[in-house]
Amino acid sequence: MPLQLKELEALMHAFVEEKGWYDVDSPKEQSARNLAISLVLEAAEVLEHFQWQEETKDRAALASELADVALFLLQLASISGIDLEEAIVNKLQENRGREWPAA
Repeated sequence: MPLQLKELEALMHAFVEEKGWYDVDSPKEQSARNLAISLVLEAAEVLEHFQWQEETKDRAALASELADVALFLLQLASISGIDLEEAIVNKLQENRGREWPAA
């Protein structure tokens, strides 16, 4: 059975703690700013899989990059005090009420 978002978040925090990245003197400070930067950098790495081609040639590598994006997103939301599950549900409800231009 797939893990729930909160379970994945707990695993992510345990990993970061294990690496010592939450330590005060960590060279990889886990601030919201640093995590947001890392999130965007990892998202750019996803784009590399489609540069000059419509399909990725390495699905495993793409999956790895998508996991990196998800982990940084989970961590950023968590340390910012945002319930990502709730935010996603709210955004979907908001989007249902929006008008989407045809072009």
